[in-house]
Amino acid sequence: MKVYQTDEIRNLSLIGHSGSGKTTLTEAILFFTGVTKRQGKVEDGNTISDFDKEEISRKVSIGTAVVPVEWNDIKYNFLDTPGYFDFVGEMYGALKASEGAVLLVDASSGIEVGTEKSWKYTEKHNIPRIIFLNKMDKENVNFEKVLNNIQAQFGDKVVPFTLPIGEAESFKGLVNVIDESAYEYEGKEAKQADIPTEIQGEIENIKELLMEKVAETDEELMEKYFEGEEFTIEEIRKGLKLAIANGDLVPLIVGSAEKSIGTDILLNLAKNYIPNPAEVGTNIGYKDEDKIERKVDIEEPFSAIVFKTIVDPFVGKLSLFKVLSGKMTKDHDIYNVSKDKTEKLGGLFVLRGKNQIEVSEIVAGDIGATSKLQSTQTGDSICDKSNPTLYDGIEYPQPTLFLAVEPKAKGDEEKIGTSLHRLTEEDPTFVVERNSETKQLLIGGQGNMQLTVIIDKLKNTFGVEVNLINPKVAYRETIKGTSSVQGKHKKQSGGAGQYGDVHIRFEPADEDFIFEEEVFGGAVPRNYFPAVEKGLRESLEEGVLAGYPVVNLKATLFDGSYHPVDSNEMAFKIAASLAFKKGIEEASPILLEPIMKVEVLIPEDYMGDVMGDMNKRRGRILGMEPQTDGSQLVIAEAPQAELFEYAIDLRSMTQARGSFTMEFIRYEEVPSNIAEKIIEEAKAEKE
Repeated sequence: MKVYQTDEIRNLSLIGHSGSGKTTLTEAILFFTGVTKRQGKVEDGNTISDFDKEEISRKVSIGTAVVPVEWNDIKYNFLDTPGYFDFVGEMYGALKASEGAVLLVDASSGIEVGTEKSWKYTEKHNIPRIIFLNKMDKENVNFEKVLNNIQAQFGDKVVPFTLPIGEAESFKGLVNVIDESAYEYEGKEAKQADIPTEIQGEIENIKELLMEKVAETDEELMEKYFEGEEFTIEEIRKGLKLAIANGDLVPLIVGSAEKSIGTDILLNLAKNYIPNPAEVGTNIGYKDEDKIERKVDIEEPFSAIVFKTIVDPFVGKLSLFKVLSGKMTKDHDIYNVSKDKTEKLGGLFVLRGKNQIEVSEIVAGDIGATSKLQSTQTGDSICDKSNPTLYDGIEYPQPTLFLAVEPKAKGDEEKIGTSLHRLTEEDPTFVVERNSETKQLLIGGQGNMQLTVIIDKLKNTFGVEVNLINPKVAYRETIKGTSSVQGKHKKQSGGAGQYGDVHIRFEPADEDFIFEEEVFGGAVPRNYFPAVEKGLRESLEEGVLAGYPVVNLKATLFDGSYHPVDSNEMAFKIAASLAFKKGIEEASPILLEPIMKVEVLIPEDYMGDVMGDMNKRRGRILGMEPQTDGSQLVIAEAPQAELFEYAIDLRSMTQARGSFTMEFIRYEEVPSNIAEKIIEEAKAEKE
């Protein structure tokens, strides 16, 4: 593959709902540009971009694949992203490396949740986009109805740049509105055809609308428009490009990826109207505390951001990066400014799916890959050591579903830990953490599908099998009443014995643990106080109800006795632990559970369901805040024990339109009927 200059490159993410045809469109583009001799199919597991074992077996994309193609002296880097919500982090990474996006909509299904989410994200980050209305050849497709729905939901900034010739099963070609030409397709070949007379009027209306959009981009053009003068082709192109770049215009084109219809139009549209990397402006980075601007220019010092990592036990680690300034060559030593480490390149290539194509250099604005970078991870900035440039990392969503991992075979623990850690490098939305209290290894992600894929990868790629279970809740114990008890340890066994005797008062406290003494007349010598406190502190680790740590306790040593020969620190420590057990039992012990603050963002329509469900989870609604986009933020508190599968349940309640965050706020008493069950389970586990 030849080296293309910055202005000859277009980087486009293919985004949209799962099943809208992103991978099929990638195959159509590869076939149309002559890279492949025939179009692969997702059902047959032979596509270039779905090369991972898990993707082939599931028939869905799981990771972003980069697919570079060359056509008409332009290099296009298409980033085929997964549409399934659990892998939304892949879309975030891909869009970080793109100047534009192609939002695929399945014409037979219309706007789906994934369409809405992709639109919202590109709208928020003002990413220029094209809508590709795919599957126009499916039965019962009604172009006008779908277009009206899209414009109703996304606004009149969506304007068709092409109109279909025929629809549903009779869809065979399209009309290009801008240059008023029509094409019918046979395979990937497009033949000029006559414009159907019934859509002539529609073309005029759309052109009029587009001329308005062009006029709005420039004062001189506005004057020209009002004076009734025609725009030149250059002015139209420039105006449309500016309107698209500003987010004031979103072209919609029709097609069928499966039949390669509309692929050529998409490539032309991207070439003419999606900004090349140099046109997007400068990238803002940091050198120490100072802001620095880097132009997307080959003459600038080299800098890049790693937007994806692929972990392969055979090939090793592959790092995909977008060059933001300067260029990278094979003999480049790179400096990872995020980790403050120098790294050696393991070759320089572009990836097409899993195929590595060696190149001599990657210039500003282009996407490349290298292998064997030891310290570098997704989101890291790499650059010349002499010109360090640190860019903001990629913002990923926080995990919302946590499950505990248990090995199926004994002795696999270490292998599981290292394998999971390698998978976190590949997917930054996936986390692994050990809960020091419950001693469980937890994995967290966006949803069930993501965690299931991780478990399958563990088995198929790293050869270890695990079970997933709900995490244990870190309960606590405390007391509601007070008690005064004696703890006496007396042991005589020939020679020196052991003797310790303490009287301790236990009562509730605001702090975790307070130890005081009120001993008069030396009943317990001062030098044994630390031993008494130590005995109590060690006892706090295991309560009398279910063996959970004890909190919010005040213990006051107020009396006791000692033996001048047999008393020692160990005896008083044991006496204190005996007093603890007895004292807690007599002071109305209770079980406490962690309470979480939950913020749920949902469309208004689902309010009733979500609030009703929160009540069933023993939750309390604290308030609601209407959002600017018409959605509602519900703020609630609920016990952690009721929220382990909330990510899955919220998704099904809101058709995946809802999202939530949660954080621990405090401990509260467990209702007695639930506490009884927890205590029984804890005792059964001990036995």
